Amino acid sequence: MSESNGVPHDLEARLSHLERLVAEAKAVPLSASVMVNRAEVAELLATIRASLPEEVAQARWVVRERDDILERSRADAQRLIEDAEAERDRLVSEQEVARTAQREAERLLDEAQEQARQMRLEAEDYVDAKLANFEVVLHKTLGAVEKGRAKLRGRLDTDQLAEDLDEELGEPE
Repeated sequence: MSESNGVPHDLEARLSHLERLVAEAKAVPLSASVMVNRAEVAELLATIRASLPEEVAQARWVVRERDDILERSRADAQRLIEDAEAERDRLVSEQEVARTAQREAERLLDEAQEQARQMRLEAEDYVDAKLANFEVVLHKTLGAVEKGRAKLRGRLDTDQLAEDLDEELGEPE
């Protein structure tokens, strides 16, 4: 700490110097007062007052710097919170998409199984109808075969056999 005229340059040191002057001053007998060199105290107070703007400016700069750091910290914290919320929302959304996809897959599977069942029933009905028609044709054919065999054995006459055969086969005469 450099001093000019015995007065320190920094505010804290100047205030300490003033305190020492008062503490080391001679006491006034029968009172709480002390005797100090008025000129020395006045000069010290003037230098303190003169240095206040610089010290206050530094203090304001420190406060401003602290406020800036706090504001950046708040902004960083807010950004982190927003990022965390966005990530949470993304994960929830992905889970919802997965659940929706699962439900849709189950619906499609059920629908496909129902369509397959319907197709199977329709195919069975179609085959049953064809077999029924085939059965009718086979019965007619079997009847014609029996009559033909009977004729060969001589039980029916030829004209009767032809009429019966035409009737059963549905052919015009």
